[in-house]
Amino acid sequence: MAKLNFGGVEENVVTREEFPLNKAQEVLKDEIVAVIGYGVQGPGQALNQKDNGINVIVGQRKKSKSWDKAVADGFVPGETLFEIEEALEKGTIICYLLSDAAQIEYWPKVKQNLTPGKALYFSHGFGITFNERTGIVPPADVDVFLVAPKGSGTSLRRMFLQDRGLNSSFAVYQDATGKARDRVTALGIAIGSGYLFETDFKKEVYSDLAGERGTLMGAVQGIFAAQYDVLRKNGHSPSEAFNETVEELTQSLMPLVAENGMDWMYANCSTTAQRGALDWWKRFRDATSPLFEELYENVAKGNEAQRSIDSNSKPDYREKLEVELTELRESEMWKAGKTVRSLRPENN
Repeated sequence: MAKLNFGGVEENVVTREEFPLNKAQEVLKDEIVAVIGYGVQGPGQALNQKDNGINVIVGQRKKSKSWDKAVADGFVPGETLFEIEEALEKGTIICYLLSDAAQIEYWPKVKQNLTPGKALYFSHGFGITFNERTGIVPPADVDVFLVAPKGSGTSLRRMFLQDRGLNSSFAVYQDATGKARDRVTALGIAIGSGYLFETDFKKEVYSDLAGERGTLMGAVQGIFAAQYDVLRKNGHSPSEAFNETVEELTQSLMPLVAENGMDWMYANCSTTAQRGALDWWKRFRDATSPLFEELYENVAKGNEAQRSIDSNSKPDYREKLEVELTELRESEMWKAGKTVRSLRPENN
């Protein structure tokens, strides 16, 4: 494992150079990796493993859209695609990729199939960290670990097909066999990670819940909406407001940040833009810091976890979700965005 310096702090990192795919294949050669769930993370992780020569099967409910998607993706019913309970029986490594709410529902079936020596794999620390709320307490004679890609399953698959890699965190919660570290590292490489950085279950879920509600999704939508509304109230057209709020950021500036960092992006913008950004970024930091402190405190107390469990377990969850997503979709800002995206040259 390589030790790398991150801003003055040394951390352990696994790279493809030290743990190449052929090593991962050797570690997993006698395993049957059962991917349970084919929704958000399942397709990307299962397909990447399949393409990387891992013996992977999928467990999914029959007569569901996800079952049909798995078939369309090349998984064969009765050979590599099974009902959840049968896949649980066959798998030696159980990749538990159902939603957090569904993990609670299916846990009794999963637990009864965790025979000694098997491994339980997560891509989120939620179920284990908040086990007093979820009831997910694995038996002591199985390995328990996670690999958490830092992005959606769609991104994981897309970057794999581009011969790139999404970075992932990994953690070992329980090493019953003495092989947990090799197993989790091999799986991290097999699903297409660019590199793996070490964490633990609690830190993974705390950072993940804070990040999703913060800069990754919640905060960025809030900031987009606030700036767009101010521009519109001051007479700017929808296209101008959207372009200055979203399109320029996502299509021009964020790729520059991704290439070489924020300072490099600043250096490659106009001097007027540089001056304004340098004058205002600390004011935005100071204005939002109390909100981020409140958010993290709610995550640490388990309030966000409980709200997710309570909301996502309701039978009408998907109907209510669609109402909220429709509100976003039908807002002027994102309707304007749909038109702007259609005008990109690559879409014509």
